Amino acid sequence: MNKVIAIANQKGGVGKTTTAINLGASLALISRRVLIVDFDPQGMATIGLGKKKEAQKGIYQALMNGQYMMDSIQPAEIDNLYICPCSPELSGAEAELYSMEKREKKLREALSQIKKFYHIILIDCPPSLGFLTINALTAADSVLIPVQCEFFCMEGIPELLRIFDEVRTYLNPSLSIEGILLTMYDERTNLSKQVAEEIRHSLKGIIYDVIIPRTVRLAEAPSFGKPIFLHDIKSKGAEAYLNLAQEMLEK
Repeated sequence: MNKVIAIANQKGGVGKTTTAINLGASLALISRRVLIVDFDPQGMATIGLGKKKEAQKGIYQALMNGQYMMDSIQPAEIDNLYICPCSPELSGAEAELYSMEKREKKLREALSQIKKFYHIILIDCPPSLGFLTINALTAADSVLIPVQCEFFCMEGIPELLRIFDEVRTYLNPSLSIEGILLTMYDERTNLSKQVAEEIRHSLKGIIYDVIIPRTVRLAEAPSFGKPIFLHDIKSKGAEAYLNLAQEMLEK
């Protein structure tokens, strides 16, 4: 299997980067060769895997300068897990892309050279629906949408699905929905339970069975530059992401 999955939701703080890092690590632990592309100018996936945003080579250079993408890729601490980091220049890429030809296909062109070397490529998208996210959707085979179990959880989903339909119509006809992932679930509150039930009722058929819990260990792991498995492998968060990887592969 060689598959590119964009992890997208224009709402910030829903667990995109946490999912990119820990789903990637989970897949690597079960012997899949995984690349995480940090496509968010904030660079949290880069930092969360213990790398520096000041790297001289990153996804920006591959996207905008035509640099061979493999030259920018670095190994993570877990075997089979790699990252193409974000560098500071990516923050200006939206404006630069605006005047370029084939601006929506730059990432797809960069990934086409290296896709065959990985079983799965995860793209950590920015919390917006600009040219970077459109590039990611154009390059991807499918999109994974994290949704947090909170009151405004459905806010922004209709707009994301509209962009998804437009990309599929005009740029990437084979794009599919990988699934919707419920995140930040607090089993102690009725609100989380009600929200989860509502989402499952509204979007049945594309919701993962696995729910990612809200835990301190998951929240603090990025500050140590590590996936949850190198921070606390016995935590509920680690168990949830391993189960998610298994469910994804079974589907």
